[in-house]
Amino acid sequence: MTASARVAAARAGARMAVGTFTAVPVRVERVDRSTAGWAMFWAPVVGAAVGAGTGAVAAAGAWLGLSGALAGVLGVGAAALVTRGLHLDGLADLADGLGSGRPAEGALEVMRRSDIGPFGVVALALVLLAQVLALAQLAAASPWAVVGAAVAAGAGGRLAVTLACTARVPSARPEGLGAFVAGTVRAPLAAAACAVVGLLCLAGLPHGAGFAVLCAGAVVLGLAVAGLLLRRAVRRLGGITGDVLGALAESAGTSVLVVAAAGTAWL
Repeated sequence: MTASARVAAARAGARMAVGTFTAVPVRVERVDRSTAGWAMFWAPVVGAAVGAGTGAVAAAGAWLGLSGALAGVLGVGAAALVTRGLHLDGLADLADGLGSGRPAEGALEVMRRSDIGPFGVVALALVLLAQVLALAQLAAASPWAVVGAAVAAGAGGRLAVTLACTARVPSARPEGLGAFVAGTVRAPLAAAACAVVGLLCLAGLPHGAGFAVLCAGAVVLGLAVAGLLLRRAVRRLGGITGDVLGALAESAGTSVLVVAAAGTAWL
């Protein structure tokens, strides 16, 4: 592939990432696996932008005199609106599929349904509550803390998606988003995405150098949590699906927020 072709694929991938991970309307003229690989590379950057908005809304709510919990609710609500709640839907579907106790085909059938079962409801309630309370604690620390942590959480959550699309992770189905993006991220792109997320953690610097380091460490822990969930999904389902990718983003991102919030008590 020539340099101009790579640039064109990268640009198309950026548009595809925006269209896939947000509700922002974009025109995607090229859709192929090369573009999908670049879209997964850009996913952490898109996630960071969503996180910046989430943190800014929470910080603004706190500045206006709302309680930390209400400010956190506004931030989480804004994120759900911008992303159309797709990642949350994936988390609920995966929880229902894994919780069903059925073999792979049965679990995948449960995940295809439009309704949400008891496992999905519990998973959503716990994750949303954790996000709201973490944002509340971060907003109480400082506006810079909540914005910096939300940027790291958004980037780290989508980095979990990027890494799940590397060569050794199969697709659970022959069709769907999981099949389209599985194995599209080559090692150099994955490494570059990790480096980009490391730089994005510098968003925590206005609150302090130690907090920026904390955000980077929180991303590592968040990826570990997502890695365990991915391993479980691959063993039970045979690979990734769009729902699995959404669940990875939410589990990693929530973990980053919780760790960052806990760290504010020590910094």
